[in-house]
Amino acid sequence: MWVDPGAPAKKQADEWARSRSDDAARMRSMASQPQAVWLGDWNRDVRNDIDGFLSRADGGLIVFVVYNIPYRDCGLYSRGGAGSGDGYRRWVLELARGIRHRPAVFILEPDAVAGGDCLPLRLRDERNVLLREAVDVLKKAGAAVYIDAGHASWKSAPEMAARLKAVGIEMADGFSLNVSNFQSTAATTSYGNTLSRLVGGAHYVVDTSRNGAGVTGQREWCNPPGMALGPYPTAETRVPLADAFLWIKIPGQSDGTCNGGPRAGQWWPDYALGLAKAAETLRGTSAR
Repeated sequence: MWVDPGAPAKKQADEWARSRSDDAARMRSMASQPQAVWLGDWNRDVRNDIDGFLSRADGGLIVFVVYNIPYRDCGLYSRGGAGSGDGYRRWVLELARGIRHRPAVFILEPDAVAGGDCLPLRLRDERNVLLREAVDVLKKAGAAVYIDAGHASWKSAPEMAARLKAVGIEMADGFSLNVSNFQSTAATTSYGNTLSRLVGGAHYVVDTSRNGAGVTGQREWCNPPGMALGPYPTAETRVPLADAFLWIKIPGQSDGTCNGGPRAGQWWPDYALGLAKAAETLRGTSAR
């Protein structure tokens, strides 16, 4: 999997190299892991942007996150997205044209399926149609597509199975779990295996970027304290239905202006450092 040479953690390591050598080593270790590339309404020319990423990857596999659904995040910290259904369709088509049948993995719209309850029925129906169309377009461009299915403590497996069927899980390569969340890998794979049985044996991927400590009894999702980096990205999961453990959420990116964080998506070095230190404690290792 492709590792971004310009990752925020790499830049932080360079900044701290002389004054904070141990912390710089922690950031350098974090930056050495493959992490997802998020695509959304900030990509004004998404066709050119994705073409550039795939060209620079030079055959390395990139995991992309499609995050531009209308009414994204129900108006909360990550609000935004395409201004209309037709605008979203055009954006996805442009994205697909930039792939040009090169290997790529797409995580389709975190929280859009699980979090659709905030929308009136008319817009929920539109969202289902848009997601089905997006799966079809991306698959025809040669990509692997995993539809996001929330996390283990959000929707029951039968409820999520019904929602996944409504958005075309049968056309996709599978579903994604725990994106930007903190549920433990064990709890997530247990939920994933149950959900898979309800949707025809579909495989899944798990975001392990910040789940090393699990949820530790708390339900807070926005920059909770005490979290840790989780298992490193790998396709060797030892769970037959789990295709990969991935760092989908970029460790150190804020969830929003909560618990002292900057706005959603901004790099927060103190939080990144906390994740790395907590992981060291759990693993009994050091940055060096």
